[in-house]
Amino acid sequence: MQAMILAAGRGERMRPLTDTTPKPLLHVRGKPLLQWHIENLVQAGFNEIIINVAHLGEQIIEFVDDGSRWGAKITISDEREGGALESAGGIKKALPLLGNEPFLVVNGDIFCNYRFDSDFQLDDKLAHLILVPNPSHNKHGDFGLDDALVCNKADTMWTFSGIGYYNPAVFAKINPKTKTPLAPLLRKYIDQNSISGEVFRGLWSDIGTPQRLKQINEKNII
Repeated sequence: MQAMILAAGRGERMRPLTDTTPKPLLHVRGKPLLQWHIENLVQAGFNEIIINVAHLGEQIIEFVDDGSRWGAKITISDEREGGALESAGGIKKALPLLGNEPFLVVNGDIFCNYRFDSDFQLDDKLAHLILVPNPSHNKHGDFGLDDALVCNKADTMWTFSGIGYYNPAVFAKINPKTKTPLAPLLRKYIDQNSISGEVFRGLWSDIGTPQRLKQINEKNII
């Protein structure tokens, strides 16, 4: 199974830090967020990784090089010319690199100790989402769970972690040149009972603002 790290976003809420540094290269616990992901993916058996870039993408390209120093093959999906395509659009553009088999996608601006699974099986589902307890900045959550099926409404809602396993068919009808967010696409398939999910209760943080970056760097949990 291949993996993709979404690293093309502008990071508006993280300004002014992201005026000169792409968000995935901001340091958490002594090294760039992106490096944490690469190392954890390789440790889990993901040796082929695609990274999309746009804002200050040349810094990411220079940092990762070909990935060999981590024992990985890293390929860049370049969105710099037209600007970032948002999550689903970025995945669509990268599909020729990801191939025809299910793949893992992880947001480049989260910090977590979730154990990626290179042997994960989607079976008859189109996607499997990793959900987390709602943080203070997303108190109402994104999705619910009905047994192992993700639902759009539930008494208990959870936050989408930014980690998911996908069948490429999810993105088949998207225009590869159009900016396309992921959530509306997922909600359509959720209504068709085509997406499974689980709750992860370990360390997870959305590094979306300078304040949250400071908080995660001050914690003693690894």
